[in-house]
Amino acid sequence: MEQLKSRIEAVLFVTARVLQVNEIAEILEEEPDIVEEALLELIMDYASREGALEIDDENGYILQVKQEHLDIVEKLCPVELKPPVLKTLTVIALKEPIRQSLLKDLRGSNAYEHVQELIEKGLISRHKDKNGRSYNIKTTPKFAEYFKLKGDIRALVKTLNIDNGVKDDPIESDASILQKENFANEGINNELAEELG
Repeated sequence: MEQLKSRIEAVLFVTARVLQVNEIAEILEEEPDIVEEALLELIMDYASREGALEIDDENGYILQVKQEHLDIVEKLCPVELKPPVLKTLTVIALKEPIRQSLLKDLRGSNAYEHVQELIEKGLISRHKDKNGRSYNIKTTPKFAEYFKLKGDIRALVKTLNIDNGVKDDPIESDASILQKENFANEGINNELAEELG
């Protein structure tokens, strides 16, 4: 079991992302039940140490730095986001709280992957709505701290360098934005301009 725990630890360290038991089992060519048992032991091992690392198991399993040491991580490893993910984050910030279903309509089916990445990086949070049918998404305090925002969304637009062509047009409704078929492919500059107008 100790050898399996070490191998799981190596997988979690190298991948540096949330993994499900089945994914770890497939990588290690082991049975999921055995992997899950070893994972639970490994979690307990980390919990009993006084170290800086822990295994979080909220949405899968990930080896991460404990909350109290995140300031060091942010200094050494700033968050890097690809442009499509940044655009999705911007839409969330401008419309928060936003339903996940509306976000998908605005940003396309890749929005689900973007949301998961942003959750993993601690920039957004997602909670079931009152009906339990969809999720409401909003930014976190880490988001505001990371982008050095103090309640000014225009600061975000400037930070993300997407404020070209911002006009003083009336704000469009969600319905009219949704009617733009090429929204996901052409980016969000025009829509942001209208939202910020």
